[in-house]
Amino acid sequence: MSEIVSTADVLGGAPRIEGRRIGVHHIAKRVIDAGESTEQVAADYDLDIADVHRALVYYYDHPDEMRTVQTESVSDDLTIVRGPDDLDEEAQQQA
Repeated sequence: MSEIVSTADVLGGAPRIEGRRIGVHHIAKRVIDAGESTEQVAADYDLDIADVHRALVYYYDHPDEMRTVQTESVSDDLTIVRGPDDLDEEAQQQA
């Protein structure tokens, strides 16, 4: 299991899974906002399910920090890319 860490040189200092560029806000957006299962998110990011749950606990334990991270770094017009099929679909929508 990994810890939640913040370093200024990765993801602009946003909290993330240690050793990865996967932010707590990325996981929260998929699980909480998009309604995806924790198992699916863990599989897509090649994480232990415990890491996904740890990120969600951090998200709920630090609401002010997470609000700041989301307003500073996450735009509503971003799309979630899980694999090549999503990239093909995005390219078709832009055409």
